[in-house]
Parts: sequence; structure tokens; C-alpha cells
Amino acid sequence: MRPFLLLATRAEDVAADEEYESFLRYGGLDESELERRRLEQGPLGDIDLDAYSGLILGGSPFTISDAEKSDVQRRVEDELLELTRAALARDFPFLGACFGIGIIGSAIGGTVDRTYGEDVGAPTITLSDSGRDDPLMSVMPSEFVAFVGHKEAVHSLPADAVVLASSEACPVQAFRVGRNVYATQFHPELDIIGIKTRIDAYKDHGYFPPEEADSLKAMADASRVELPGRLVRRFVELYG
Repeated sequence: MRPFLLLATRAEDVAADEEYESFLRYGGLDESELERRRLEQGPLGDIDLDAYSGLILGGSPFTISDAEKSDVQRRVEDELLELTRAALARDFPFLGACFGIGIIGSAIGGTVDRTYGEDVGAPTITLSDSGRDDPLMSVMPSEFVAFVGHKEAVHSLPADAVVLASSEACPVQAFRVGRNVYATQFHPELDIIGIKTRIDAYKDHGYFPPEEADSLKAMADASRVELPGRLVRRFVELYG
């Protein structure tokens, strides 16, 4: 099997490593089967899509709708958008989570803004009719809970994008473009241990008041987030 490529942008090592380990675990992959590129550390360089089974783009402290962006963020976004457009042109297998939905949504001409941001939590995600029939999303029940925490979200999509899931506060929790390019607003790789790691890593990044970190970790402990990792495994099964 050709490896999958994880496109990562987290500068915080503990959060970056937790993300990588989560995709390995839920994907049933070993390190030889999931190459990681940390774009915040240096340029992406040339990517030969034929060398990979698929692309995975994880979350990020970067947001497309930021009014002010560092030189690193601008470079990362430019590189990811160029690669995403190449993948879209080939309908190449791609799974983008959280920051990934913003990149893919922007690349296809959608609107990404702060209208439908969600606080850190575990909302109920509801599949659309298209989601229930989709080769990837159909491994999930019609309703499930998943971890979220995002300042921005997709506001609108072009007509050729298929909405696969939504939540009460966020109309686009997942969509597909073509047959093989997927994006989720929720985190399919994130479990209770993982969300607690990220709460600690990002408590000073404006997602929530820092003094709420302990109560958010208690919320995570009380949640019933058990199923989203199925999507990572199913993506690997479909395209590995």
C-alpha cells in the first residue's frame, strides 16, 4: 500500500504529536503508512500525488478568516490551496478535518467566515440523506456526537458540493466534492484524551476563556464521543 500523507500545521509539539498518533490509531496505520509533513516548520515542497493513497489535512490554530496573518500562515494557506486544487482536479482521495474544511471550502469557491463557529464541545451531528448513502459517511449512525471547537465554518458552498452532515449550530459539518474529496468540521480523529490535550495546548488561543479549561475537560470526560474514529478507518479502507 502506498502511504497516506498527513498535512499538519500545529506548532505545539504535544498537540501535533497527539494528532498524528490519533490518525495512526484510528486509521489502523503504522508510521510507514502515514507520512507527516509539518508545514508550520517549513515549505511543503513538491508533492507527487501518485506516491500516496490519499491526503489527510488536520486541524490548526490558523483560520482562513483571520484579519491579520503571519508570513508562515500565508505560506501555509497558499501551499495547501495549491495542493487542494490539484487534488480536486484529479478527484484524488482527500480527507480534510476542521481547518481542512476551510481550505477545501475556499478552494472550491465556498464562503468561510465566523457565522457558524462553535465553542469547544460535543454536539450531535446529523447525517443528511446524502450522508446516509455516502460510501464514507454511511459507516456512522444517522446521529452521533463528535468533538468540535472552531472560530469559523463554511457559510455557503457551490452547487456541486454535497452536504453530508450538520449540527444545530453549524449547517455544514461535512461535505463531499466529486467522489473522493471529503471535508468535516468536526474532528473524526479526536477522542476524550485528545480533546483534553488540545484544551491544554490552546487555552490561550481565544477558543475559550483560559479559566474554563478545567470545566471543558470535565465536559469531555462526561461526553459519549466514541464513534467518529470510524470515519478515519473507513477512509483508509476505501483508498488504501
